[in-house]
Amino acid sequence: MLEPLKSVLGKGTLISFDFTYSVWWNIMLITVGSTICSVAIKSLAVPHEFLAGGIFGLASLVFYKFSFLTPGWLFFILNIPLFIFAWIKVSRRFFWYSLYATFAATIAYEFINIHLPVYNHIYAAVACGTLLGFGAGTVLRSLGSNGGLDVLAVYLFQRFNIGIGKVYLVFNFILFSLSLFELPLDTIIASLILVFISSTVVEQTLSMFNQRKVVFIISDNIELICHDILHEMKQSATFIKGQGAYLREDRNILMTVVNNIQLKKLEEIAFRHDERVLFIVENTFSVIGASFSRRKVY
Repeated sequence: MLEPLKSVLGKGTLISFDFTYSVWWNIMLITVGSTICSVAIKSLAVPHEFLAGGIFGLASLVFYKFSFLTPGWLFFILNIPLFIFAWIKVSRRFFWYSLYATFAATIAYEFINIHLPVYNHIYAAVACGTLLGFGAGTVLRSLGSNGGLDVLAVYLFQRFNIGIGKVYLVFNFILFSLSLFELPLDTIIASLILVFISSTVVEQTLSMFNQRKVVFIISDNIELICHDILHEMKQSATFIKGQGAYLREDRNILMTVVNNIQLKKLEEIAFRHDERVLFIVENTFSVIGASFSRRKVY
């Protein structure tokens, strides 16, 4: 088995660019993401009376019903018990980052005014869902959250392995059921489109730059292929012992993990040494440990 090979500069100098746990990086992600979410809510969701889902959706529903305060301040007030829960049940770091996200979203909502001239209900729902999903996904790439339902969802996922999407599904089902008594059906349908698009964009934003390919290579020239992977690509690899089913011959299967950009180079190396190589590619969302990304701990 070959040991994982990390990128080096010169002789024995290890390169490490792990900035995902740095304060400045997390603050930047939270600030940008929270601002985008607030602009989407204020410029598109509120003018069209959409429900964005989650706690902000609940705050919007209360605002539409009672015209009490603004959705931004109602969102902040509804977050108070959830932040107490985050302090006790999740972690102090998660609490402070999530609290900052709520402050940033509230301030951005109150002081940033950007007019987006989208008047068609469906177009507005698509645009709002896209912006909201990208903003929320950007925040969730940090070590914090957007506040609100994220706090409870992260806790349930860590403690009981209940998917974050399932928590939102149940909550939004209740929220949209209540909204049937207050909002026109057309608005509710448009809101459902918004929430669906937002959820899809969140997943795409979270997977951005994180997707990996697990590649299995079977060849008679496996040693030459392995040599070029290690030295040309500076990429780690592992030999797995295998046996052919027909001839019962023992052979090494080479396994490595690459990103989308590296995949084509790896394919060229494999077929350069063996035109009959068996090149198997599997998609994987996340690879944690060794020379890859660190495990995310809130």
